[in-house]
Amino acid sequence: MKEGEYPLLSKINSPEDMKKLTPQELLSLSTELRRFIIDVVSCNPGHLGASLGVVELTVALHYVFNAPFDKIIWDVGHQAYGHKILTGRRDIFHTQRKKGGLSGFPTPKESEYDAFGVGHSSTSISAALGMAIADKLNVIANRNIVAVIGDGSMTAGMAFEALNNAGASKANMIVVLNDNRMSISPNVGAFSEYLLDITTSNTYNKVKNDVWRILGRVE
Repeated sequence: MKEGEYPLLSKINSPEDMKKLTPQELLSLSTELRRFIIDVVSCNPGHLGASLGVVELTVALHYVFNAPFDKIIWDVGHQAYGHKILTGRRDIFHTQRKKGGLSGFPTPKESEYDAFGVGHSSTSISAALGMAIADKLNVIANRNIVAVIGDGSMTAGMAFEALNNAGASKANMIVVLNDNRMSISPNVGAFSEYLLDITTSNTYNKVKNDVWRILGRVE
């Protein structure tokens, strides 16, 4: 990383550093983070698209929640490049997927911020459910357990089984659905069409535009 090339990102050594930033600085940080991922992965090939698609979401999650006490569980390991960079691994990110370097996926052995060993899709909700139930049994009431899952991963049966069990168990957990209509192959089925109907409805888009307008006034 060249001096001055990433003025905000170069100062982020943990999510706590992000909490000192203003909303406008968070947007600038997202831009720097996206550019940093592209710069590194262009020289050291990896899975680029999934991480670029969740840059702002990654920044928001680490700004709002208090990892590693709060648990953020990614559904697809390829999404976690930004997560790794913001959690103290920026300066060694170029070693990812190399012998002796960072893993291409989140792994608890690598960092306390990696709550679950994530590979491929549709496991985040069930993993989060297990953690939430464990907290309930251990009487830990103030921890947030956050599962991140995309609309592509929601086509797998494991995700629906986990949602069914989560509802029945009344588990204290949060599921973030990243509905960007992007996956390895086109999404099909009733659930995909249902999400499309929501995101193209007049009501949804009016609320979305109102929220963006309000956030634009925040300094």
